[in-house]
Formats: sequence, structure tokens, C-alpha cells
Amino acid sequence: MPPTVLVADDNRTTTRTLGTLVERWGYEPVLAFDGAEALAVLEGQAVDVVITDLRMPVVDGMELLARLQERWPETVVIVATAYGTIESAVDAMKLGAFDYLTKPYDDKQLHAKLDKAVEQRRLMQRVEHLDARVASFTADRLQGMGEMMGASPGMRRVFDEIEKVAETDTTVLILGESGTGKELVAHAVHARSPRGEAAFVAAHCAAYAEGLLESELFGHEKGAFTGAGSARQGLVEAANGGTLFLDEVGELPLEAQARLLRVLQEGEIRRLGAVETRKVDVRLIAATHRDLRQLAQTGRFREDLFYRLNVVNLTLPALRDRGDDILELAERLLERACVKLQKIRLRFSDAALAALAAHHWPGNVRELENAVERAVILADGEEITPESLALGGQGGQGNPAPNPSLPTPQAAPSGQETDEGAASLEDYFVRFVRDNEGHMTETALAEKLGISRKSLWERRQRLGIPRRRGR
Repeated sequence: MPPTVLVADDNRTTTRTLGTLVERWGYEPVLAFDGAEALAVLEGQAVDVVITDLRMPVVDGMELLARLQERWPETVVIVATAYGTIESAVDAMKLGAFDYLTKPYDDKQLHAKLDKAVEQRRLMQRVEHLDARVASFTADRLQGMGEMMGASPGMRRVFDEIEKVAETDTTVLILGESGTGKELVAHAVHARSPRGEAAFVAAHCAAYAEGLLESELFGHEKGAFTGAGSARQGLVEAANGGTLFLDEVGELPLEAQARLLRVLQEGEIRRLGAVETRKVDVRLIAATHRDLRQLAQTGRFREDLFYRLNVVNLTLPALRDRGDDILELAERLLERACVKLQKIRLRFSDAALAALAAHHWPGNVRELENAVERAVILADGEEITPESLALGGQGGQGNPAPNPSLPTPQAAPSGQETDEGAASLEDYFVRFVRDNEGHMTETALAEKLGISRKSLWERRQRLGIPRRRGR
């Protein structure tokens, strides 16, 4: 869209003539036949340059210039008058006019001055954009990036790396324990990248039932397998032009790994049951808490895919290593939980803050979020106590806080009674999974426990009972 030029003059012939010239020179003219009408125009739309006469009834050029500097200081102003004197030129420049022009107009001179005014406006817009980016970057550093926050050395390093890698189109591998916020990092990289306005598509590679992952990622044609009643686009195609985030990429089956490698090498996919390939333009961000190099050495992960993924890696610190970030995060999560649950604004007691700082946080930020939300639900009065946080009693090194989504031992599918003093919810989870994984699918286990497949997988990893491969 061309720059907009507002022409204000009480002489209608002059105004229309200037409007015609402005349009001929490639700009968008807006006409006002006195200063008051010019102010009314400015209230309704933004303009880049104003050419205004000095002598006008009701609102003259000097008053218009003063109002512009007060309300719309980014607008560039050229003042024109038939009564030009050195004094009026100096007064106009003091009020912020960019340039000064006397009547009768010299078309070439006016054209040159207008071009310079438009260029000045463009320079100002670039400076405004840069200032906004600097302000945003500073705020990010002080308060985090979007949902992320933290001032610990580990998080400052992560913020630095996000800024550097976001401007590229390079594949990124995010490493870190479960619950450290790997998907938030992926969102931050995407949002700051040239693809930021395009799609961000996320898939958790351990959350799909056996045999469905390839179809979900790469799509299928009608009749490709039993139940495929129509063709379906996969998540890779859905991310075309944008970013695909694969969480826990180490859980990909070998066949799906081969298909993903083709996406990275050739920029193309082939749906299940299809003959022809399709071109895709996707930036891949992958995440895992596992050692992919070790998996590659044992043959459980393709070595060539590992090297394709491991171009740039970002390693997230565990929550227990983030110092004062723990309490800052807890305060933010507390505020959010109070709003979500429509509770009065609660606060942590000193003892609760000490318990938060001492806890080991094996489940990282996700565990902290669950603990705070549960405490808001259970709190009596306006203060959260260590008892409502229920973090365990061995200096924060004992059992992690149970997740309220996990059914209580008394509600065990097996119907067996559980002594609350003898076993925690995590003990029950471990025993139930080990007793039943031999004859139940992951989907059935998750349904019996009342949780999602993703939650089941995450607890398996955290408690050291990973799913047996081949099931």
C-alpha cells in the first residue's frame, strides 16, 4: 500500500491540485479543506505525511502542527504558505515541522521535499520496529519468553540460543528431562522464525496407539489399511510452510524414522498406500529426554537420522538446577491457578516457600504446576501451607507429589485394597503397570488408570518402567 499524504488547505483549488500531483507521484492523497477537517481525518485514519497551509480559519497550520506533535508525533509535516517569512519558518521548525515550502509551489521542489518526507517516515518506522524488538527482547529476558520465564544462568543460556537459532531454518533438537518445557521452547523458536505466521503442528510420538503413528504423521490414501475409508492428510503435510514439532522423537518406530529421514533429505513424503510423493516445506524441531546417540549405537534409532536431527541442540536445565526460578515460577503458576479455579488471590506461607525450594522436582515444571493447582484446591483460608502442597517429607528428595489425575489405590482396577501407609500413589502405579502390561495394551492400561496415553508414557519414563519395545 502506498504512503498516505494528507493535504490541508482552505483553498479548495489548491487542495485538489496538490492531491492530483500527490497521486501522480505514486502516493495516496487524502484531502482536507481546513485545519479542523484535517484533525477529523487524523482521528479516523493514520497518515504518513501532512502538507498543510499555515493560514487557515478556525484551526490554522501552527495549531494543527502543535496538535500533530502532541497526538501523532510519528507523522512527518511539510508546512506551506504564501506568507513565508524567516520567522514563521523558524516557528514551524521549532514545533516539529520536517520542511517548509512557500507558495506558489514549484512542482519539482515539492516533489523532492515530499519524497524526502516519505523516506523520513520510513526511517522512523524502521526505528520504531527496532525499538519494539529491543523492548520485546528485554522483556523476554526479564520475564521469560511467552510462557517461559527465568533468570538463572541455565535459562539465560537457553534464551540466547533460541534467539540465535530462530532466525535460521535449521533443524533443532531439544534435550531435557520430561516436564522441563521442551514444547514451549519449540513454540518460542517457531514464533521468532520467518515461519512465525505459518502453522505450528505438534505431535507426541509416544502418545499414539501402536500402528497409527505413521498414518498420523504421513497420512494415508483410501483403502491403505482396514478402516481407511477416505484419504487423509498427515501432520507433516498440515505443517507445510511452517514448523513440525515431534516430541519424544526417540519413540519413533524404525519404519517411521526412514520416512522422516526422507522428509529431511528430499523435502517430500508419500502417504501410506500412495504411489506418488508430495513435496513439503517443513522446518523440523524434535525433542527427547533420551540419549539418541546411545539408541543409535544399539540399533534402536537410525544413525543417519540422528545426525540429521542433531544439527543444533538446545539442552534445558532441570527445575532443581534453576535456583530462584523455582519460587518465581511457583508465584506465576499460583496466580494462574487462582484465576482458572476462580479462587481468591492466595499466597504461599514462608514454610511453603521453603518446601518448594527444598523439593527435588523429579517431574520438573509440570510437577510444580500440578502441585500448585492441587494446593489451590485444597487450601483453607488465604495461605498455602506445606500440607496442601503435599510434596513429601524427606527434604524434598522423597516421592514426588502425586498427580491428581491418577486414581487412588482404593479405586484400583484389580479391586485389591492398598494400605495408604505402606504405598504411595506412585508405588501403586508401578505395581499396577508391571502386573498388567504383559496382557494389556498401552491404551487399555491408560483407560484403567484414568489417564491419557501421553501421561502413562511420561510416568513410565519418570518412574523407570519404560514400555517394552515390540509391544
